[in-house]
Amino acid sequence: MHQRWIPRSLIVGFILALFVSARRTNSQTSDSGSHAEAYRLKVAVDEIVLNFHVADAHGLPVNDLQLEELSLLDNGKPPRKVVAFQIMQDAPIRAGILMDTSDSQRDQLAGNRAISTRYIQRLLRQQTDEAFVMDFAAMSEVTQPWTNNANALASGVRKAASYGGTHIRGTAIFDAIYRACLNQLGHTDRADSANFILLFSDGEDNASRSSLQDAIRICQATHTAIYSFRAGSATSSVGPKALTDLATESGGRVFRADDTEEGIDGDLRAIEKDLRSQYRLVYRPAELKRDGSFHRIELTAPERENSVVAVRSGYYAPVR
Repeated sequence: MHQRWIPRSLIVGFILALFVSARRTNSQTSDSGSHAEAYRLKVAVDEIVLNFHVADAHGLPVNDLQLEELSLLDNGKPPRKVVAFQIMQDAPIRAGILMDTSDSQRDQLAGNRAISTRYIQRLLRQQTDEAFVMDFAAMSEVTQPWTNNANALASGVRKAASYGGTHIRGTAIFDAIYRACLNQLGHTDRADSANFILLFSDGEDNASRSSLQDAIRICQATHTAIYSFRAGSATSSVGPKALTDLATESGGRVFRADDTEEGIDGDLRAIEKDLRSQYRLVYRPAELKRDGSFHRIELTAPERENSVVAVRSGYYAPVR
């Protein structure tokens, strides 16, 4: 059954939840729970949580960064107080696999299925990780709910990649991302895990009620990074730019789905390195008014020459 449209205004509730731990909605094994316990923390409503990763000039993770090596600006001002700084090695992953099954992606479905199945079978750790599968065209549908079972997830991918769904034409990428974050990733304990969406699409949206900015905002609110495999030849510059904006603003990356098998394997390993080698920084901004305004984040590591810090571009302040 297709998911029903959720009013855009509900995002306010999830922006409020940005600063508090969400309750778990999925049962995990005892090993998973004990592993995740090491990363659990509680934050006050006036504290901002940043998950980010740092790579050197060769793209390799930087795992020995110290707090004093970081420079952080929130709306151009240093934080009032840094509350916590953690190194998160091998954190549990919560993944959403989103597959565009619209007409423009019909010829790409087999390749997209192969990439997503490769990720599930080679990199998803059944002891600690969980994922769900969603397909979308004009509407979206979860073909496999949250699970750590690789066979079940692969089956969900096959269902998503079997062309011939809804008769309603169009592509609603932003709606699919919005719903995935709101209804799925928004219910994970973001203090415990690394959240990301593995998106397969050309980025050409012509049917969403949500905007690109809505999709970016809900990704930022749920600490969800977009890693996209762009498939097919773009009919305009709009699609590639949309995918780049989604990735850049959420702290992810864009890859080419038509790369060689060796290249695809390298791309999947890059995602794995990003998510398994993260830092968490909790701070209190110099100024935080409950007005729903956007706060731009600038986080750099000036002491590490040629290093790249990947972090979401900012957050929206809570509202009263």
